[in-house]
Amino acid sequence: MTLEELQAKVGENIGTSDWFLIDQDRIDRFAETTDDHQFIHVDPEAAKATQFGQTIAHGFLTLSMLAPLISALDKPEVRMSVNYGFNKMRFLAPVKSGKRIRGHFKLLELAEKRPGQWQQTVEATVEIEGEDKPALMAEWIFQHFA
Repeated sequence: MTLEELQAKVGENIGTSDWFLIDQDRIDRFAETTDDHQFIHVDPEAAKATQFGQTIAHGFLTLSMLAPLISALDKPEVRMSVNYGFNKMRFLAPVKSGKRIRGHFKLLELAEKRPGQWQQTVEATVEIEGEDKPALMAEWIFQHFA
């Protein structure tokens, strides 16, 4: 799809991802990568004594899953896209080990900032299967270079 075709979808939901499992192995590998070994993430026995009753994913693991969650959606035909940041981002509910998550994406804005450089803002919501409250909501910004 062209940037102009995508621009016509401003205000619309532009897709929902497949489900991704957040299991203890993924959580442990994230802990190794980031050096964040807080017990609530990596020690199932100690985590049982918390209000969650089990281990939970790192918030930043959930946030980092936005990349694979959005990857299955139609993307504009551009030379390169890069993350630009977030306007807002909130962790709303923990993702317990063994739960599945998926992303819902709404296009908030797509504007040409300079010739050949476009900025896209997407509302991203990460749903937790079987839960009423989402794991996170964010306004995610990309730069596209045509």
